[in-house]
Amino acid sequence: MDLTAMTMCMEHNLPVEVFDFRTAGNVKRAVLGERIGTLVSNG
Repeated sequence: MDLTAMTMCMEHNLPVEVFDFRTAGNVKRAVLGERIGTLVSNG
C-alpha cells in the first residue's frame, strides 16, 4: 500500500488492518474479522 492509497482510506474513513499476509492463514483470519495486526483508523 502506498501513501496515496493510505491517504484515500483516511479521507473516506476506511480503516486499514496491517498484518503479515505471508503467514499461513492470516488472510483468512483477517477476512473473518480477527484482529491479527494493527488497525489504522481516523478515530
